[in-house]
Amino acid sequence: MIEARELTKRYGDKAAVDRLSFTVRPGRVTGFLGPNGAGKSTTMRMVLGLDTPTAGSATVAGKPYRDLRAPLTEVGSLLDARGVHGGRSAYQHLAGLAASNGLPYRRAAEVLDLVGLPAATARKRARRFSLGMGQRLGIAAALLGDPRVLILDEPVNGLDTEGIRWIRDLMRSLAAEGRTVFLSSHVMSDMELTADHLIVIGRGKLLADTSVRAFIEARSQAYTLVRTPEPERLRELLERGGAAVRLDARGGWRVQGPDAAAIGGLARDHGVALHELAPAHASLEEVYTALSQSAAEYVAVPAAPEKEVPLR
Repeated sequence: MIEARELTKRYGDKAAVDRLSFTVRPGRVTGFLGPNGAGKSTTMRMVLGLDTPTAGSATVAGKPYRDLRAPLTEVGSLLDARGVHGGRSAYQHLAGLAASNGLPYRRAAEVLDLVGLPAATARKRARRFSLGMGQRLGIAAALLGDPRVLILDEPVNGLDTEGIRWIRDLMRSLAAEGRTVFLSSHVMSDMELTADHLIVIGRGKLLADTSVRAFIEARSQAYTLVRTPEPERLRELLERGGAAVRLDARGGWRVQGPDAAAIGGLARDHGVALHELAPAHASLEEVYTALSQSAAEYVAVPAAPEKEVPLR
């Protein structure tokens, strides 16, 4: 597990992370959400020993990261896909990591294949990589030691639709193997499909620690999505009966008040055809946006000093 206990990071009188406590458990994908500047990257850096907490603690498998004997085989991480020497090829980068961590060279080829970087691409210098290719290389490096814990900051950044679907399937398959998967993302639609659990922070403080389903249901009113070839007539009937009706972004009406059975009965009684009648909840993006508005103010923090402890 990844555990944070009263984790705090201050820059002068400003708290980037403020007494944050949570547990990331194995066997599920845990999403890490928060507005820009909310403290997500700082939190991940403290878990990985790159930043020193002002107070509190962060551990992986019960130990501070710096005390892990073979960190690359226990924790795989991706914080910045651009953190690769531009003059090295993808294979050279991974082979160097393998050699420095006592891993067989064949792992470089194995993870390159796993993330979809063919041999011809792997021989190119990293400076020639697109952002999406750089992300795949960063994920390959995170997987190099076959770790039980993965910490990924914005892993879908720069990936196309196929790439986003690939990383989603990969994360879920790794969690299904019993690994601990902790990732942040600004793509709410993808997070809703990928994550099982959510940790949400704002202004460095914990806002929510719950399952995706519970997070949505606890913070949104249920509604019924209705589509009809006679939208204005149906709206008039519904509003006359006291229902709240508004347009849905996907088309059709969002109706709050009467349930689906009552709406169907009303439409039948007045001869209004229905093309769709489905109970629904707000999306993760809608719920998250509403919640984060109260935590929209944040403090920009300076870059971490170079003297902080690097990854081994």
